[in-house]
Amino acid sequence: MADVIPAPPQPRLRVAGTDAWFPVRRVYCVGRNFADHAREMGAAVPTDADRGTPVFFLKPADALVPGGGDIPYPPGTRELHHEVELVVALGEDATVFGYGIGLDLTRRDLQAAAKAKGLPWDTGKSFDHAAPASALLPAHIVGELGPRTLSLEVDGKRRQSSTLDQMVWSVPEILAELSKLYALRAGDLVFMGTPAGVGPLQPGNRFHASLDDLLELDGTITT
Repeated sequence: MADVIPAPPQPRLRVAGTDAWFPVRRVYCVGRNFADHAREMGAAVPTDADRGTPVFFLKPADALVPGGGDIPYPPGTRELHHEVELVVALGEDATVFGYGIGLDLTRRDLQAAAKAKGLPWDTGKSFDHAAPASALLPAHIVGELGPRTLSLEVDGKRRQSSTLDQMVWSVPEILAELSKLYALRAGDLVFMGTPAGVGPLQPGNRFHASLDDLLELDGTITT
């Protein structure tokens, strides 16, 4: 039976250092997974004694911008914000295949308006080009995550930086919590939350995200 419209291409991320690609099925995101970021957003700060439960939301897979590059400033907002994040890629049997870095771009004014009314965040988080993401490195190359430093510069100035041991919920803990709500599959990505220092992006701004010297993601906000 023929399709009535052309099937859209499946989003894919490059596997670093190879000619291989990682086909993406879903994009899960974790909110408030760094205490310093929860604090700067005026949210309840998770503690070792009382972490509560993780906050989850999704972005459409076609919001990915593989490799970064030019990112159009989105419509409907005057407050586009950056949130640099570790990205976890799931392989066969929903085990961790590898890691990347990404930006959870956010229309902050729309998110804030939705929060104030107790409404979903979708328009603030899910839009075209909302998820620039780097190539992926296999997990065995990255090794232990805790001492790795995730950082973001905008126009050459450091805005965000944290070691990954500052995450409130670790990768195994987040995957365990997600699996209570969704059937995780090969091809899923998980954006693991952002440290403090989120801030605005304007047309012409250039960003550079990195995970130590292992991964980089560069791009420019365009009109």
